[in-house]
Amino acid sequence: MVDLEPVLAESEQHGKGVAGELWHMGQADEVILRDMIGRHAKLTNSRRAREILEKWADYRTRFVKIFPKEYRRALGELAAAKRKAAA
Repeated sequence: MVDLEPVLAESEQHGKGVAGELWHMGQADEVILRDMIGRHAKLTNSRRAREILEKWADYRTRFVKIFPKEYRRALGELAAAKRKAAA
């Protein structure tokens, strides 16, 4: 199963109390998505991708993050193991 969530800016993720340890590769959703679209624009010369980047504030809210529940659980377990090892 999965959760469908809005793509949040880094400040919004912090504001909602989403621990950085539950972020994919330690990066905020917006950073990951914008980077993927930027690479796509660069590699394909896509007009649509450039438009999305130019009007990012409008387009970001149209994207949805699909977050598998099992992946969220695994990230939580990894974070707990790191905290335990550091203690």
